[in-house]
Amino acid sequence: MRAISGLWRWRHNPLRRTTDLVEAWLGLAAVLLVLAVAPLVGAAVGALAQDALQQSVRDQHRTHHLVAATVVKELSRSPLEPDPETSSSRDAHSRVLADWTAPDGTAQHGAVIADLKSPRHGDHFRLWTDTHGTIVGRPLDSATATTHAVLAGFGAGLLCAGLVEGARRMIVWRMVRRRYARWDQAWDKAGPDWGRAGTGS
Repeated sequence: MRAISGLWRWRHNPLRRTTDLVEAWLGLAAVLLVLAVAPLVGAAVGALAQDALQQSVRDQHRTHHLVAATVVKELSRSPLEPDPETSSSRDAHSRVLADWTAPDGTAQHGAVIADLKSPRHGDHFRLWTDTHGTIVGRPLDSATATTHAVLAGFGAGLLCAGLVEGARRMIVWRMVRRRYARWDQAWDKAGPDWGRAGTGS
């Protein structure tokens, strides 16, 4: 709004300098770019992120498999727990030695984190593996992927708006510096005769 009011104010003002008009037009152009281009950039980035993330969701659901594992024995708690302050996380998960069969049919054996409070020999639980039985994380779900895509689009729109405003401020800063330099030059010419009789003659 300041850009529009600036243009209106300088429209017929006899004291208007060219730089005042340029500054007002820059402000209006920046407002229009922020209102028109930033949402388009955000939407485009969000759409690209959504396509990439949904493809990743499909790939992970194709390559990650939920298999049944059997507890061999409980192991001591991991010294590198992600958040030792969260007691509920510690209580709900245990570190165990387990056996499981990979989707390709190979038998696997190793230490894993089981979602069992007090595991005993022979207890069953589920874990995510790849085709060869290597432990992998839970696959990304579609809703989470969409949330990430929306956040990426929103961030890209904000970044675009910030770049437009930063460019406007940089141009105005250079114009003001140039204006001050011209004032200094004019003052250097007029300064030595200031207040003397016959100034300007």
